[in-house]
Amino acid sequence: MKLSPRATSVPHSPIGAATARLDDRTDPRPLVNLSQAAPAFAPPPEVTARLAEVAGEDDSARYMPQPGLPSLRDAVATDLSAAYGAEVSSEDILITSGCNQAFCVTISALAGPGDNVALVLPYYFNHDMWLQLEGVEARHCRPTDGMVPTVEDLEPLIDVATRAVVIVTPGNPSGAVVGPDRLREIADLTRRHDTALVIDETYRSYRGTDAPAHDLFADADWSDHVISLHSFSKDLAIPGYRVGAVVAGQAVIGEALKIFDCVAICTSSIGQHAAEAGLRHSGAWRREQAGRILELQHTFVAMMNERPSGYELVSAGAYFGWVRHPFVDESTESVVQRLVIDHGVLCIPGTAFTPTDERMIRMSFANMEPDDIVVLRDRLEEST
Repeated sequence: MKLSPRATSVPHSPIGAATARLDDRTDPRPLVNLSQAAPAFAPPPEVTARLAEVAGEDDSARYMPQPGLPSLRDAVATDLSAAYGAEVSSEDILITSGCNQAFCVTISALAGPGDNVALVLPYYFNHDMWLQLEGVEARHCRPTDGMVPTVEDLEPLIDVATRAVVIVTPGNPSGAVVGPDRLREIADLTRRHDTALVIDETYRSYRGTDAPAHDLFADADWSDHVISLHSFSKDLAIPGYRVGAVVAGQAVIGEALKIFDCVAICTSSIGQHAAEAGLRHSGAWRREQAGRILELQHTFVAMMNERPSGYELVSAGAYFGWVRHPFVDESTESVVQRLVIDHGVLCIPGTAFTPTDERMIRMSFANMEPDDIVVLRDRLEEST
């Protein structure tokens, strides 16, 4: 049978490709797994207890209200209002099956073939994949100010066909944080050009500060041009329950619901109840995990600053280290393959996040223990 050229031209997710390399391992030592950007630890006890209750409730197997459980939307609105110091209404929230779906239904509501969307390099690979699948041109912005884009970087990419500028902060794969002042400047830019600013804030809790990520929700007209995307997978260690959120105006949510109706109808009851329990009762647990991962980041950065075997840390934050390998005459794909097969280190090649090979590797340290970071240093040292 004939397949869609759009689908066949898009590469598969690099996560599956990375784990497939495990079949060829020759190193018998325990694996140092830096591939996954999702929690491998258990959810908070309040979430687990609520899941046991929900499983026995008749309503848990039925369709949910399409925008999300009203009680969960209220909990998300309360959580975001406190985090940003500005009122966010439950009416501005659409609960989705994870933040990936939040991005997909948002972009499909904004853009189609012939339109374009600006992505910042390095981009999150699923964002670039979805634009290709939808026939939307991705315009890549290469920041000139370290890893953080400026208005001057972005403005030349915007024209009458630009439907959105996408900012991921903290970045996946870079960990780089776009601060409140820079986000304000970019929001003003998108307002001037009558295009949307889409901010993926999946790793918002892992910025190393409790200060608001931005002040955009304080604007009376924020919903006319700002869309904020969120995930509960990382904050509550429930990636398998697939719960995320779009925070946007009614015009965007109304159109996104059409796409949502075709691909999911509604987000699962179990996942929504899990997220609500976590938001209402697990604040201390969330802060503890964020602090623990921040300590891991400090340990990872200190180790990488030693530049084992010439590996260079370019940026770090949230769950990630963005690392340049030293092998100028070897493809990144080959380096990553050699790391896992010969040295038991599983990570993701940077070519999943950039259109060309820039000798970069994504290392996700969030599921490691401090002793694992010492092991990683030793494995990198022996990889030359």
